[in-house]
Amino acid sequence: ACVHGKSLPVARGSEAEEGVYEEVMPCDRMELSQRLAVEELITTEASYVHNIQLCVSDIRAHLQKKQLPDLDLEGLFSNTDDILHMSKRFLKGLEDTTTATSEHEQLFCTLFQEFKEEMETTYKIYCASYEHALLLVESYRKDPRLQEEILDTLNATVPHTGASDLSFFLVMPVQRVTKYPLLLGKILENTPPNTSVYSALEAAVRAMAQVNTNINEYKRRKEVATKYNKAEHLTLRDRFARLNTHSIAKKTSRLSRLFMHEAGIVTRDKEYDDLEEKFQCMVSIVTALKENVASYLGHLEAFLLPTPHQHELEITEGPAQQCRRFAEHLHCTALPEFKQRLDKLVCQPLCSLSDMLVGPQQLVKKRLDKLLDYEEIQERRSEMGSVTYDEEAAMNTYLAINALLVAELPRFNQAALQLLGQILCSLSTLQWDLAAEVLHQAEKELEQMPHGRMPLPSFWKMVEDTLQQSGAQLHAFQQTFETVTPSPVAQPLNPAEERKVLSLMSKHGPDKLYQVTSNISGSRDLDLTLQRGQVVALLQSVDTKGNTNRWLVDAGGPRGFVPAGKLQPYCPAQSQQPGMQMLTLESGLPPSFPCLLQVVAGFSFAARSPQEVTLQAGQPVVVLEPHDKKGNKEWSLVEVNGQKGYVPSSYLVTIPEQEPTGWSLPV
Repeated sequence: ACVHGKSLPVARGSEAEEGVYEEVMPCDRMELSQRLAVEELITTEASYVHNIQLCVSDIRAHLQKKQLPDLDLEGLFSNTDDILHMSKRFLKGLEDTTTATSEHEQLFCTLFQEFKEEMETTYKIYCASYEHALLLVESYRKDPRLQEEILDTLNATVPHTGASDLSFFLVMPVQRVTKYPLLLGKILENTPPNTSVYSALEAAVRAMAQVNTNINEYKRRKEVATKYNKAEHLTLRDRFARLNTHSIAKKTSRLSRLFMHEAGIVTRDKEYDDLEEKFQCMVSIVTALKENVASYLGHLEAFLLPTPHQHELEITEGPAQQCRRFAEHLHCTALPEFKQRLDKLVCQPLCSLSDMLVGPQQLVKKRLDKLLDYEEIQERRSEMGSVTYDEEAAMNTYLAINALLVAELPRFNQAALQLLGQILCSLSTLQWDLAAEVLHQAEKELEQMPHGRMPLPSFWKMVEDTLQQSGAQLHAFQQTFETVTPSPVAQPLNPAEERKVLSLMSKHGPDKLYQVTSNISGSRDLDLTLQRGQVVALLQSVDTKGNTNRWLVDAGGPRGFVPAGKLQPYCPAQSQQPGMQMLTLESGLPPSFPCLLQVVAGFSFAARSPQEVTLQAGQPVVVLEPHDKKGNKEWSLVEVNGQKGYVPSSYLVTIPEQEPTGWSLPV
C-alpha cells in the first residue's frame, strides 16, 4: 500500500517485480519496502492456503480411502478443516484490500483485528495437539507397514514437495501463526510514523503478538492439565513407597489448610466454587443415569428370558395363536431393535460422557491440592519475603490449573449439559417409539379377535364372567383331584437312611423329624444341598436374621439352613397307606376298633443289646408295654416270634388285618 494515498498494484513474479522497480523509482525506498512486505504477506498466505488445501483434500482423503485401522487421522490433522476455512476467508480479505479504491491501508489493518479472536480460537486448538501429532508421526515411522502407506500417499498426491513424512505439512499452521507478527512488523518498519495508518499497524502487530502469547499460555495450561488429569491406579505398596518426610509434611500442611477452608477461615473463590458445584452436579447426574440405564437393561434382559412363543400350543387358530404371534413379535423384532437403538443412542453416548468427566474430575481434585500449597507458599512469602524455585513453580502450576478450569469449565459444563439433554431426549423418544409400536401390533392382533370391536364395558363384563366361570371350574377340578388323588406320601428309606433316621430320632425325638419333599440346592453360605426324600431334624425354625422361611436343620452330620416350604413332618411310608395310622403308645391300644387292626414293624430294626429284639419291616408284633421300665414312651416292650425285648415306638404302626375271603361258618 502506498503511504501517500496512492493505490499501488501488487506485482507477482520476476517480471512484475522489475515493473514495480520501474514504476516506483520516484518513490521513497521505504515506500517500496513497505509495498514488497505487503506483497510477501499476501503471496505467502496464498501459498499457505494452497498447502493446507493439499493436506486436507488430497493427503488426508487418500489416507482415508486406505482405511488403515492403526492410523489416527483425527489425532494427526486435528482441526485443519477449520484452519483451511478461516484461512480462505482471510486470504480473500487480504486480496480485497489491494483492490480497494480508498482507505485500503486501514482495511488491511482492520482485517487482522477482525480475525484476531477466530485465529486465536482456531490455532490454539491445533497448536495444543501438535505435540501429540508429532508423537503419532514418530510412532508410524517405526512401523514399516504404516510408513510405506504414508510414503505411497505422499508420492501419489504431492510428489513435487519431496516430503518424506507428514510432519512437513503438519508444522505449517504452527509456523504460519507465529509469522504474522513478523510480517506485520516488517510492514510497520517501512511505514513512516507520521502517517495515519501507522497506529493501526501498531495495533495489528500487538494483536497478532497477543494471539501468539495466548496460544502459548493455552498450550502451557494444556500441558499441565495433561500431566494431572490422568487417574493414578496405585497399589498400597506404591503408596507406601511414596511416603517420605517431605510428602508427609506436605500432606499435613494441606490437611490443616483444608480444615481452615471447611471452617470458613479462608476466603473462597465464589466464581470457581459455583463452576465446580455445577460440574459436580453434572457428575452425580451422569453417574445416577448410568446406573439407572444399566438396571433398565438388566430388567429388559430378564423380561426377554421367558419365550412363550417357542412352545407349541397345539392350537391352530384363535386368541392363543394371536397371543403367540404378539409375543414372538415382541421377543424377535420390537425389543431387540429397541435394545440395539438404546445401546447406540443412549448407552454408548452416556459411557463416553462418563469417560469425559474423568479428566476434569482429576484436574479439580489436583487444583484443590495445589491451592492449599499455593496458600501455604504465599503465607511463607509474606513472612520471609522470597520463595524457592520449586515453590515458585508450584505457585505457577496452581495458577495455570485454576486459569484453565475457570476458562474451560463453563464451556465444558454447557457442552456436557447439552449432550446429557440429547441423551435424555433420545431415551424418551425410544420409549415413545417402543410404546407406539407395541400398541400398534396389539391393536392389529386385537382386530382379528372376536371381541376386538366390543365396547369397553361389555368387554370387561365378559372378562369378569369368564374369570368367574374358570374359577368355578378350577375349584371343582381341585375338589375332584383331592378326592381321587391320595395325599403326598413320605418317601421310603434305604437301610443307610434308616440308620441315619434312627440316630436323628434318638438325638432330637420323633416330633422334630421332617422329610424333604423336593431337591434342595444350597445357594448361600450355610445352606444345605439335600435330595428329595431325605430326613432331617429341626433345630431352629428361624435363621440368624429372624427369617421364618429358612430353618436350621441337622441332616445327620452337616447342619445348615433349608427352605421351610420344602419340608413336611416325617412319618414312615407304611403309615400313609389307605386306612393305616400311627400307633399311639401313650394311651395304649384303643379298647375297640371299627375294623380289625394289627401292629407290625414299620422299619427293620437290629438289636444292639440283649434287652432289645430284632425286627423286620412288616413283621407282626405284640405290644406288651408301650414304654420302658422308666416310663420312657420312646421305647416299647414287644414280643416277636416268642422273643421279648424293646424296640423304638416310632418303628411300630397299625394296619388293618386282612379278613379271610370266601364263606365262613358261623361261630
